[in-house]
Formats: sequence, C-alpha cells, structure tokens
Amino acid sequence: MTVRELIRSHAAYRDDIGDLVTRRPLPGPNLPLLDPFLFLNHHGPQRYLPNNEGLPFGPHPHRGFETVTFILDGSLAHSDTGVHESVIDAGGVQWMTAGSGLIHAELSPASFKRDGGDMEILQLWLNLPARLKMTAPRYTGVQRPDIPAIELAPGATVDLISGALGGTSGPIASLTDTFMSVVRLAPGAEAVLPAPAGRTVFLYVVRGEAKVAGSLVPQWHLAQLGDGDEVQLTSRDGATLLYGHSAPLGEPVVAHGPFVMNTREEIAQAIQDYQDGRFGDPAALG
Repeated sequence: MTVRELIRSHAAYRDDIGDLVTRRPLPGPNLPLLDPFLFLNHHGPQRYLPNNEGLPFGPHPHRGFETVTFILDGSLAHSDTGVHESVIDAGGVQWMTAGSGLIHAELSPASFKRDGGDMEILQLWLNLPARLKMTAPRYTGVQRPDIPAIELAPGATVDLISGALGGTSGPIASLTDTFMSVVRLAPGAEAVLPAPAGRTVFLYVVRGEAKVAGSLVPQWHLAQLGDGDEVQLTSRDGATLLYGHSAPLGEPVVAHGPFVMNTREEIAQAIQDYQDGRFGDPAALG
C-alpha cells in the first residue's frame, strides 16, 4: 500500500456573513479547485441567544452541482422548489442535487430561533460532470441515527454518509460514486483510511488537529494530498474531520455565483432560465 503524503495545508479564511461566523478553505488563494470538490463554507461554532434571527440563507437558486450539508450542532430546515422539505438535527446530513436547477432555502427552524443554542454547520459543493449537470434535482435528508458509525480502530470512528467501507454502505447513493464521511479521532487515536489511487481526497480538520502521514494539519485547515491508496491519520488531543474522495472530472469549470457549468454560454442560459421562472417559484418556500 502507498501512503498519501501531505503536499500542503491550506488555512480557511474568515468571511463572516453578518453575525454568522464563516470560514472558507476552498476555494482559497493557493487552491482554487480540488476537482471535483468546489467549495466549503464552515459556519460556526457559535451560540445563538433565544429569540434570534437564525441563519440567513433564504431562497436562492443553484444549477450544475450538489450541496452536501453537515449539521454538527443545532438544526437546519430545508425546503426547495422540487417539493422537498425537512428539518435535520445535530449529526445529520443533507445532500441536494441541484442538477438542472432549483431554488432552495436553508433556515433555522422556529424552535431554534425561539430557544437559541449551539450551531455549527458545514456545506460542501461537489461538482457534477457535464453529462449530469442537467439531471433532475433530488434531495436526501438523513438524521444521525441513520448514519452508520464504523469503528476503524480503538478511538477512531467513521460516520459513513456515502460510499462503502468494511462491507457497510452509507445511506446516500452518490451519482458520482463519491465517498463522504465524518471521522472522529479520540486523543491518541490512529486510523488508516482507504483512498483509491487516482481519486481526489478531501480532508478538512473541523475540530482539534491531526497528523497526516506524520505531518500536522491544524484546525480549520484543508489538506492537499499526493497520490496513493491510503491515508494515515493520528491525533494527539482528538479531532473531527470531513473525509471523502472522488474521481476528478478533468472538465472546464465556469462558475458564476450559484451556478457551476462548463461554458459561459451555459452560465448565461442558467441565468436566463432562472429569470424566466424555470427553477420554480421562490414564493412557495415562504
């Protein structure tokens, strides 16, 4: 087996949205793309007081990619013009395929705005290949009890969201065969994760710090790794990480706000379709 080495650790930069603490490691000044992973926003951790305004992500459109939202603390209410609706609590995940286009809202439920509480949410954007950019939108919301927790080694647990590990499959079937998980390392834990050669690894340290093949990756840093077929992790004081891998697309990426396509002409068409109401009526989302 060939161990993947750390090429570079990329710090997330602060880009707060109003009073919402936000860090973004991707895209960054030294890493504009980690094909097919496009974007990561890390909101929180922070505590909301009672009678708060909640999250600010009212109705907005998307086309051409998928959003994977990890609710580490708090809860998140989702609704979209594909008639999907749910409230996902701490430990759960939302996976939305925007595909050909829809409008969605991601807001704090009424109970959270009334009572307040801790909030930490991460959203990852996953590109779709040209052949799937106009696929029909879909959405899956999964609560924490429905996500398998696999013990890799003493003190090392993988919450498996998509893909397969040790004969167990995650609850979400990825259109692009993407493996996605949350890895939790207790103090002193060691783990070896599969990372098939030729695939792009996504590894972000949410809490604590970890060593990747002996090289330190601090909290709020994204690890850029070389090729190989496994990732070796250790943590002296404990850590929580997002960990995934997927086949690179090797296609042109043209992004404009909430649209990610392959050409400028496709972006112009997405804007026109949205303005013409082809993504649905945002008023239906409340």
